[in-house]
Amino acid sequence: METLLTVLFWLALFIGTGLTLAYRRVPLFNATLAIGAVMLAYVLFGGAHWLWKLVLLIGYTGMVLLNFEDFRRERISRRLFRFYKQLVPEMSDTEREALEAGTVWWDGELFGGLPDWNKLLSIPAPCLSKEEKEFLDGPCEELCEMIDDWKITHELADITPEVWDYIKKKGFFAMIIPKKYGGLEFSALANSCVLAKLASRSGLVASTVGVPNSLGPAELLLKYGTEAQKDHYLPRLADGREIPCFALTSPTAGSDATSITDSGVICKGEWEGEEIVGIRLNWNKRYITLAPIATVLGLAFKLYDPDHLAGDQDAYGITAALIPTDLPGITIGRRHFPLNVPFQNGPTQGQDVFVPLDFIIGGMEMAGQGWRMLVECLSVGRAIALPSNVAGGAKTALATTGAYARIRKQFNMPIGRFEGIEEPIAHIAGYTYIMDAGRIMTAGAIDMGEEPSVPSAIMKYHNTEMGRVVGNHAMDVHGGKGIILGPKNYLGRGYELVPVGITVEGANIMTRSLIIFGQGAIRCHPWVLKELRAAENPDEEQGLRDFDESLFGHMGYAATNAARAFVLAVTH
Repeated sequence: METLLTVLFWLALFIGTGLTLAYRRVPLFNATLAIGAVMLAYVLFGGAHWLWKLVLLIGYTGMVLLNFEDFRRERISRRLFRFYKQLVPEMSDTEREALEAGTVWWDGELFGGLPDWNKLLSIPAPCLSKEEKEFLDGPCEELCEMIDDWKITHELADITPEVWDYIKKKGFFAMIIPKKYGGLEFSALANSCVLAKLASRSGLVASTVGVPNSLGPAELLLKYGTEAQKDHYLPRLADGREIPCFALTSPTAGSDATSITDSGVICKGEWEGEEIVGIRLNWNKRYITLAPIATVLGLAFKLYDPDHLAGDQDAYGITAALIPTDLPGITIGRRHFPLNVPFQNGPTQGQDVFVPLDFIIGGMEMAGQGWRMLVECLSVGRAIALPSNVAGGAKTALATTGAYARIRKQFNMPIGRFEGIEEPIAHIAGYTYIMDAGRIMTAGAIDMGEEPSVPSAIMKYHNTEMGRVVGNHAMDVHGGKGIILGPKNYLGRGYELVPVGITVEGANIMTRSLIIFGQGAIRCHPWVLKELRAAENPDEEQGLRDFDESLFGHMGYAATNAARAFVLAVTH
């Protein structure tokens, strides 16, 4: 019995010491000293066989050797580094720009194994200004009252002229534009709240308002445009004289946006009666929201300069420019009809459209920077439009489903008293709460100056997926009331819109796989990105040193996370 107790004592001591060191993320040198102290005590006072002590001593010797960087680097890391470089594909500039877009915010804590919840709780609660509240309770409320969604979607296939005029007059297209250009200069939270409220009344109207306040293209102008471009376009976008859209998706390039074949060639041509150096553009785009009515087209294309008229480069890469849609050579195809919800969406083509070089957003200095511009802006825009629209629709589903379950009776009692009905309503309530809380929190992060690329993807993905569940549950509770379209059906159009939200701004399968898991795991992890950069370092020895540090940092990080996960799971 004493022998068993002795074994259990030393076993508990070794395991407890290891878990404590790992949990507290003690540096390797200090951990080696601590383990050495326990082993010395075991050798002196333990009762195990000398062969077992020898095995432990050999293992401890290996741990000691890991503290000698030169030995570790030459004997272990150099061989692994060669293998790693063969294993990892070369990272393109576009992949690097997408990976490094935005900032690491609270998402970085989630990879720590022991998130600092006080850091999250210390973030001030997002709130609206007095002006923003008044807009939400005034013009936004009035716009909702003006909307007849059945007339818009079923009879006109467009927003009524009165609603169009009101949207422009009250600055709904100008929420992100500064006041000095005639905009409202609202916070990201206010932008989100307006869209959520509009979406509770009409997904079509919310989508129409959302595009000009996202990527199309006021945000690009604000961040990258020249002063001349801002002075010309922003006041016109703010008061509705210009209707914008942004064209990225091509028939052969959807999620793989960098494979677009649309091109611009720098050449000489005639502009307003004079010969100048400009760009001859050819493009074919589809699925472009507001394209059928846009007066200015934000265009993504690949820029070439074969005659070196603008510089020494043959090709610049993806570039973004602002193109007036009334130029010769531009055509707008037949409108798309996205799942019976006819928001303005369609294709656009351009054939040999000649424009000046200063139509490039930011001028020639930003030539080839279009992809970086887009992914950086999407780090913000992806967190606002769709998460807000879906949250607003979910609130409508919650309010109407709860009310319907109270007044609809079967078997001489309200259906809301049946457990089979209570369960889906509870799911609707829970998901709606999660969606709205996440929407507000992420918008607040943007207002704090963050560009949360991974949280924005998480919000887009999970809100639209939860929206799918909410829509299904609401339909199940309503039964026949929900599936017969008509002026009084408040669920039907939103239900039809669900796959649209899941598909646009990065289809959810791609968003989950490439951005949340791919970019999130690499960007937020403290060592993975450093390992990738080490493999790309042209200086072999410096790359090896960086890789050695990152590799053993990564191994220690994985071990400590495992220890933390175990301890936290066992202790709750």
